[in-house]
Amino acid sequence: MTPVVNEILRSGFIINSSLRRRTHLVQSFSVVFLYCGNSNSNSSGSTQHQLMDQRKRKRMESNRESARRSRMRKQKHLDDLVGQITELKKDNNQILTSINFTTHRYLNIEAENSVLRAQMTELSQRLDSLNDILLYLNREGIEYTTDCFTNPFNVPYLHQQPPIMASAHIFQN
Repeated sequence: MTPVVNEILRSGFIINSSLRRRTHLVQSFSVVFLYCGNSNSNSSGSTQHQLMDQRKRKRMESNRESARRSRMRKQKHLDDLVGQITELKKDNNQILTSINFTTHRYLNIEAENSVLRAQMTELSQRLDSLNDILLYLNREGIEYTTDCFTNPFNVPYLHQQPPIMASAHIFQN
């Protein structure tokens, strides 16, 4: 093989499915075959060699530019992902703050509901007691006025019996 063919094979031309690589390979081999066919003249050989070097430099520069664009795309994609991470973290913090606030409000309302339920139970028991008293008074035929419920010491049957008095000597040993 000629030195030119050896150089092409050593420079890493591998048949690839990429159209670009195949095109470069075909062009390079065309130059080699032209070179091999015209190896009679030295000036023609050096021109061919210069042409191959020029094409090789163009290809290398094109590859560098392509790699640079690829790196730029990757960097832009990475920057976009970092921006998304920042936005998602901010949204996550807002959601956590909202959850904490809502949980705190829920606990306060639950405590208030417990108090209201207890008050309702107590008032319901008082109402039942008052209804029992009214039922008793109606069965016994005792006259009462609405004033007796607002002032419990004004109930008529309390005046019929002497009040119970406590003395201090009951609490002494």
